[in-house]
Amino acid sequence: MRVLLLRPAARERFGLGPFFRVEPLGLEYLGAALQREAHEVEIRDLRLGSALGRRTPDLVGLSCIHTLDVPETLALARRVKQRWPAAFVVVGGPAAAADPAQFESRDVDAVGLGAGERTLPRLASALARGELSGSITGFRLRGRDLVRAVSDEDDGIDPALLPARELVAGHRKHYRCVHRAPIWAVETGRGCPFRCAFCAVGRADSYRARDVDAVCRDLAEVGGDVFVVDDLFFYPRERSRELARALAARGVKKRWLLVQTRADTVARSPELLQAWRPLAERFDLFFGFEAATDRALSALQKDATVADSEAAVLLGRELGFGVTGNFVVDPDWGERDFEDLWALLERLRLDRVGFTVLTPLPGTDYYEQARARLAEQDLARFDMHHVLWEPRLGRRRFYELMVESWKKNVLSSGFASRRWLSWFRGIGLSEALALAGVLYRTQRLMNVDAYLDDTFPPELPALLTE
Repeated sequence: MRVLLLRPAARERFGLGPFFRVEPLGLEYLGAALQREAHEVEIRDLRLGSALGRRTPDLVGLSCIHTLDVPETLALARRVKQRWPAAFVVVGGPAAAADPAQFESRDVDAVGLGAGERTLPRLASALARGELSGSITGFRLRGRDLVRAVSDEDDGIDPALLPARELVAGHRKHYRCVHRAPIWAVETGRGCPFRCAFCAVGRADSYRARDVDAVCRDLAEVGGDVFVVDDLFFYPRERSRELARALAARGVKKRWLLVQTRADTVARSPELLQAWRPLAERFDLFFGFEAATDRALSALQKDATVADSEAAVLLGRELGFGVTGNFVVDPDWGERDFEDLWALLERLRLDRVGFTVLTPLPGTDYYEQARARLAEQDLARFDMHHVLWEPRLGRRRFYELMVESWKKNVLSSGFASRRWLSWFRGIGLSEALALAGVLYRTQRLMNVDAYLDDTFPPELPALLTE
């Protein structure tokens, strides 16, 4: 089969999308799995150009990672069908698996319900033989009952598989994190055992680990600047310790590593952080701190405390890690909640911090709680920067306080300018220009009217009748 895998373009109104662009690693894994079964594979990243290519594919796979990508993915499926009516179109990715019904369209032949590394090659082979039937597991087929992948073999990743990175080699220079380019994406495991109310990733049985040997080979082969895309790094502890030992034994060391993890995981694992720290010259930790009080953390089902956040920041600094954190700002907050956030920020003294609007994403507990309140139906605005219903304080006051939160950290031109200057020292011209572009773009995050101009329209008053 000739297989074309597409990463749709992104509709980015706010945020740092152009400056934090990661290679389509999931598609690279799918490409490797398909090539192993002798299928011909091409990957096109439409964030970097709109051309679909000239060769007529038999099977087209679209990656829908985020809820905000749903409209663009459906539009792309329609474009593909118009150009190649006979092509079999399948949509996969976290957003598709979380809510497959939203892709019930004549332009989409199947929706993937799992990782796809095992199931997509079987689907491609069945299509090649002309034997597609309802017995194909791991997909929702158009017009048929939902068929769920129920076994690890169907739903899991292929632990020993290495990504087919050569399929995106021509785009490598475009994958960046702020001023670092190119960066490489590496995955050591997928999923998270926690079940935060707002997160579509976690569930008790969702974590799958890649083989230690495969991860070591992958990390040894990629470049010096690496973003580890794991939903939860340093987990599970004993396996993470085994991986750190294996990398050290092979002499694998990187110039820069960025990982995502939880504050409570770090706070309780000083020996694990000590084992990992020598493996990179610069090692950055990204935390989802989420909330500034234990009450708010409990409401989010975070299973962590503010004390964990403070302990993690302190430990990270003591061991020489860079620390970045994010907080979710709840539309139901009052002014006191913002004051609690600012008080914690003052204690943490973070150089880098971000704020996103608490957003109900399909597949989460929070979505089920909030769906009746939604005033905004455009999924492209489910980007964690837009409010989707009228906030408790009203839109203007809510965004005034959110902007004030931004102004209390490093993105404000009036805050810590010496840190800005320190970032520019020791980097090349192209890196400096990229960093300047980031600082320019982020100024929109501190413009109240920019937010207000891009939210759902105010409700019209009811018409008076005699």
